[in-house]
Amino acid sequence: MAGLIKNLRVTQTGSGSRTLQEAHRRSMDFFREACRALPAIMDRYNLQEVTTLADLRSKIAAEFRKHSKVSNLKVVDMLVFKGQEELQYCVDHSKQRHHLLGQYIIGKEGLAGDVHKLGETDHGESEFLKNFYRGNN
Repeated sequence: MAGLIKNLRVTQTGSGSRTLQEAHRRSMDFFREACRALPAIMDRYNLQEVTTLADLRSKIAAEFRKHSKVSNLKVVDMLVFKGQEELQYCVDHSKQRHHLLGQYIIGKEGLAGDVHKLGETDHGESEFLKNFYRGNN
C-alpha cells in the first residue's frame, strides 16, 4: 500500500498570487504550457481524425477569454489550478478519448446543433415513409 501512495503525484497549489500582474503571468504561463502539450495529447488520444491542433488551441483560448474579466486573485489562482489539474489528467491519460471529445471537441451543446427539430431530420427514408410519418403525427 505504501508503494502506491509513493507513486501518486499530487498537483501542488503553491502560494497564491500577490498581485493581479502575477496572476496574469501565471495564467499566461499555464496557457503556453497547455498549448505546448497539445501535440502530445493529440497523438496520445488519436484526435487528428476529428479535429486540428488549431481548433484545440482556439478552444483553450476561448476558455481563457471567457474568464478574462475575473479580477479576484483567489478565483484566478483557483482557475489556473483547476486548469493545471485538467491538463495533468489529459497528459497522464487519466481521461478516456470520449471524455475529451465530449468536453472539448463536440462541446456542451452536443451534436444537437446539427438537428433542427426532432422528427425533421432526413435519415434517407423514402418519400412514402416521410408522408406516412407526417400523416401519423
